[in-house]
Amino acid sequence: MVVFLTGLRSDMGGGKALALEAFCRARGQGFLRFDYRGHGQSGGRFEEGTVGLWLEDAKAAIGALTEGPLVLVGSSLGGWIMLLLARARAERIRGLVGIAPAPDFTEDLMWAKFSPTVQERLTRDGVIYVPSLYSAELTPVTLALIEDGRRHLLLRGPIAFEGPVQLIHGMEDPDVPWQTSLRIAERLSSGSVDVTLVKGGGHRLSEPRDLERMCAAVAAICDRAL
Repeated sequence: MVVFLTGLRSDMGGGKALALEAFCRARGQGFLRFDYRGHGQSGGRFEEGTVGLWLEDAKAAIGALTEGPLVLVGSSLGGWIMLLLARARAERIRGLVGIAPAPDFTEDLMWAKFSPTVQERLTRDGVIYVPSLYSAELTPVTLALIEDGRRHLLLRGPIAFEGPVQLIHGMEDPDVPWQTSLRIAERLSSGSVDVTLVKGGGHRLSEPRDLERMCAAVAAICDRAL
């Protein structure tokens, strides 16, 4: 079975999730997509979410709605959740496909990029609001998100996972540097990790050719792992 894990402030009705569902249906492959709390059709407020809580949502969805071996497909934040799940559910997860995966983004791409003034304001007020490339609405970043993220950092040491992995990353990604996928590949214990860099590709990788590339990667991992 294939499980799709969405990105930050994305949802299960996005282009990648729907394209992958159609692809899996055509293959006769089981498929699951869902929304974390504070996202899409799920209840809760986005501002109250953290990586740890979204990880628990993913564990709950997998536990209640899937059986047998799994291949995880994680986009951006979903790539972080995917790697955490692979460690937590190693007995069931057989393969991984990451689309612009973003482990540790709260520390490396948020906190470390904030100026001392912004860090001080976030520490004092508990929340700041930052612009988004994909929405006119500002994105809330909470101190709880940053502090919880530190409890789930992955790129500071080895990442234990032995199954096949494919990582796809746009070289013009303005949100998550493509070098992140190379860092993941270096940290993974698996001897079968392929990284595809898409020249000119952005963060979302949702154009038709990108979707075809994603589906081909998922098919290759499923054929090997399931």
